[in-house]
Amino acid sequence: MDIFLRNIDPIAVKKFDEMAKKKLISRQELLKAVIEKVAYEKEQNEKDMRMEMIISKNIFVMGEMTEAVNRLEILLSDLMEE
Repeated sequence: MDIFLRNIDPIAVKKFDEMAKKKLISRQELLKAVIEKVAYEKEQNEKDMRMEMIISKNIFVMGEMTEAVNRLEILLSDLMEE
């Protein structure tokens, strides 16, 4: 799909051209990347938040499992001493 923009501030266009030049890409490629990033930013943020929740839950569960293993080690040690 094509998008045509008019009446863009020349200074903004110049800055975009400078950014594109630094990245060794065309203005078209830079604008496309920026538009797509903005379009998907909300979904990506939500995905990141879900991933952080999953990681937090996993860390909690691993802590619980570590405690359970430690209790089992103590119990086995006690049983072996008897």
